[in-house]
Amino acid sequence: MKKNIIVAATTILFVVLFVVAATIYNNQKSRDLSSTSLEKIEHIQRDYSPKMGPHDAKVTIVEFFDPACGTCSAFYPFVKKLMDENPGKVNLVLRYLPLHQNSDVIVSIFEAARLQNRFWETLELAYKTRDTWIEHHVAKPEKFWMQLGGTGLDMQQLEADMKSTEIARRIKQDVLDAQQLKVSKTPGFFVNGKPLVHFGYQQLQQLVESEVTENY
Repeated sequence: MKKNIIVAATTILFVVLFVVAATIYNNQKSRDLSSTSLEKIEHIQRDYSPKMGPHDAKVTIVEFFDPACGTCSAFYPFVKKLMDENPGKVNLVLRYLPLHQNSDVIVSIFEAARLQNRFWETLELAYKTRDTWIEHHVAKPEKFWMQLGGTGLDMQQLEADMKSTEIARRIKQDVLDAQQLKVSKTPGFFVNGKPLVHFGYQQLQQLVESEVTENY
């Protein structure tokens, strides 16, 4: 009996120590990431980045995304919902982090479509038809190209603009900024410069709501 009590007490002690250690680790991780982002605030947002929502909003969600990323696709409507729930207070800035093979080509299509004022329509089409142009986690740009017929895009102009050195420069800069900010997975979120340390829908909602409360 006494032996069982000792074993149980030892187990409880280990559990408590583990929880305490994990809490300290997560808090330190949060401080480290926040410190990193504040030191490198210029890497979080660029003037050329696509933006949705009012320019004078006091809360900005910055998302590093990959169009071939299923989680990015799943989060997109949730992020829009957060904006709808806080009308006029929240906007969204998108940054590119094409980690999947050939995703950089899809991104160049987005940027070329943006020159024809069709960025958001093209992005949403990519998410909607994602299963048709992804094979074994590899993007197939030629298959996505086939989805663009009904968008109203000038396809000849789109093809020419995709080769722009400015578009290549922007994609490269976004990737470099992600590296500086230690964003290695997508989607990677920052809200008013603060990183989303613990990933999840609820965690993002809480971070956005805390910034809305603080700024309004």
